[in-house]
Amino acid sequence: MANNTRHFKYINSKTGNTLYYYSVSSVSEPDKLKQELDKIRDKVASDNGIFMETVYWEEIIEKAE
Repeated sequence: MANNTRHFKYINSKTGNTLYYYSVSSVSEPDKLKQELDKIRDKVASDNGIFMETVYWEEIIEKAE
């Protein structure tokens, strides 16, 4: 059984520090996924008192062994 959950992390581009981890399983359309991730990015930036352009997200890819 395949697990459709995707994991992302939000990173401060100035420090390289990871600020937040986020998992999503309900959104499959690329446009809606990007919209959801950008909404979370804005909240993470606001919660940390930094500009939203300073925060970016990237997907965490698990390597199969």
